[in-house]
Amino acid sequence: MNWPATERHRLTPAPGGLALVQDLLNTAPADHSASADLPDLLADGALDRAQEWADAAVRGWAGETGRGDVRLVLTADDLPKLRCLRDQLRRALAADDGGGDAVRFTSAPVVVSLGGDGCLAVEPEGAGARWLASAVLAEGLLAQASGVWRRLKICRNGTCAVAFYDRSRNNSGVWHSVRGCGNAAHLRACRERRRAKA
Repeated sequence: MNWPATERHRLTPAPGGLALVQDLLNTAPADHSASADLPDLLADGALDRAQEWADAAVRGWAGETGRGDVRLVLTADDLPKLRCLRDQLRRALAADDGGGDAVRFTSAPVVVSLGGDGCLAVEPEGAGARWLASAVLAEGLLAQASGVWRRLKICRNGTCAVAFYDRSRNNSGVWHSVRGCGNAAHLRACRERRRAKA
């Protein structure tokens, strides 16, 4: 399991390193019709669960981006920082979708290096939450530069709110599942129209 937070929602991960951003977003608790109540993987007092998530997600990121093994050790102090970053990313995606105000991200250092083959590489810096913030923000920047950032979205079903990668041709998806969350939204709208007529 490369992306445990995303895969627990039965979602296909975003391409490349952007899947790390999606997976961080999907560590949030969720309650939607497709699954039972899913806990917050970064909750206070759940350091073992958070470390297990981080180990798998960082391993998945390293594999997707062609990097060597990275050993990330989280502490209890890292959990609120990661939840804060996750919340900022959610607000940023809502702002990018026209659903909110612009958000200033937490900043994190990265190293840009020039390889012998003439290619530039962005490498995260720091330890714990700081390293993870560095990797996540670097992947967000690379996704913006390549034009795929706008395809990372939060499901508009408020009780769901999972992060999904919109693979529709015209980037028009608003629900992670048209059959699940989309049908539920259409049914609610239909019922409201009927009540309004009555």
